[in-house]
Parts: sequence; structure tokens; C-alpha cells
Amino acid sequence: MSASISELEAHRDRLRTELGAVGDLRPGTLVERYRKCGKPSCHCAREGDPGHGPVWTLVFNAKGKSKTRVIPSEAVAATRAQIEECRRLRRLTSELIEVSEGLCHARLSASRDTGREAKKGASRRASRRNSTPRWRS
Repeated sequence: MSASISELEAHRDRLRTELGAVGDLRPGTLVERYRKCGKPSCHCAREGDPGHGPVWTLVFNAKGKSKTRVIPSEAVAATRAQIEECRRLRRLTSELIEVSEGLCHARLSASRDTGREAKKGASRRASRRNSTPRWRS
């Protein structure tokens, strides 16, 4: 069962409202990293020691290139929220496109149906020519 035009319009309007409430956005993935400094006397040189860290980095694509940014520990929670908000924006826009496409199709179908009703009694077959084409004479 497909949705009616009014249902699709209401859905589209709800999505538009949600899009207006989107907060700060940050694309990418937050990664927790540990590293070893290389000093033989450091604790990180011991076997089983994870190393120094965690150092939080944000990995993202910008203009087709992979970029990395260090994120301070105190900004990790906010960065996670920004990443999730970016994912939410992508979901909302995909859904809005899908609903809009359905709405366009429903309106097109409705206009075809009303056009057929207006031409009551009209045949769907093409009419025949009453005269002989000039190239045949």
C-alpha cells in the first residue's frame, strides 16, 4: 500500500523540521591510539605495555584526501556527539530524498488520473488518417 499525497507531505514536513534542528556537525571517525616513544628506558618499551596515550584522533576525508586531527581528551564527548549528528543529517537527507521522490511520483500519477477523467470517452488508440499522405500520391 502506498502512502497518500497528504501523508507524504506531512512526512516531508516532519523531516524538514528535524533538519532545521540539526546541531554541530563533524564527519569522520574518532580513533583512540597509543604509541611507543622509542626510548629503551621508558615504560612503553616493556613487553605488554600499550604505550603512551590514549591520543584521540579524528580521521576524515576532505576533498578526496584522508585527514587526521588530534582531539583533546576533554573534547572527545562533544566530538562523538558531532559525529553522530553528521550521521543523523545524512540519514535525514536520504529519507527526505526518498519521500520527495515518492511525493513527485504520487503527484504525477494523480495528474495522469485526473487527465484521463477529463477526457471521458476518448479512445486510447491512435486515430487513423483520413487523407492519403502526399508522398503516396
